Amino acid sequence: MQTYPSKEAFIAEIRRTYKQFDQEFDDVPEDKKNHRIGEVDRTPHEMIAYQLGWLSLVMSWERDERAGIEVTTPAPDYKWNQLGALYQRFYQAYDGYTLEELRFMLKQRTDEWCEWIDRLTEEELFRPGVRKWTVTSANWPMWKWLHINSVAPFKSFRTKIRKWKKYVA
Repeated sequence: MQTYPSKEAFIAEIRRTYKQFDQEFDDVPEDKKNHRIGEVDRTPHEMIAYQLGWLSLVMSWERDERAGIEVTTPAPDYKWNQLGALYQRFYQAYDGYTLEELRFMLKQRTDEWCEWIDRLTEEELFRPGVRKWTVTSANWPMWKWLHINSVAPFKSFRTKIRKWKKYVA
């Protein structure tokens, strides 16, 4: 996994990979957003809903910890071996939105994500154990949690949406 020399470099990578991912949806027709194919494990709607769900969830961990509320990861009523059910919750939460609305929400959430990271200190971002929620299942520095819930899926889902478009177009 990549490491970052600074908070600014990390934020720039998030924005860059988000933009590349988002642009892939420019030519996805609204009436195909829920079209499932065997070659790709998620529909376009599910890819965006997954991202919205994780970005929101991780930011809620931070909000809760700062408010003195004990954080349950990944989420109350879900264990780490129940992520499939958690993803279904994400998909249901964003069901009924148009692709344009989903993309707008993802842009807003990504902007909030980057603004949040910008307010963190380098120590909070890069030193393990500064937040309790970063130690729950792995003693990672916060940036690693943030990377696997933004940069990494933006890249992997970009590949998936491109593959999806090859089969559906």
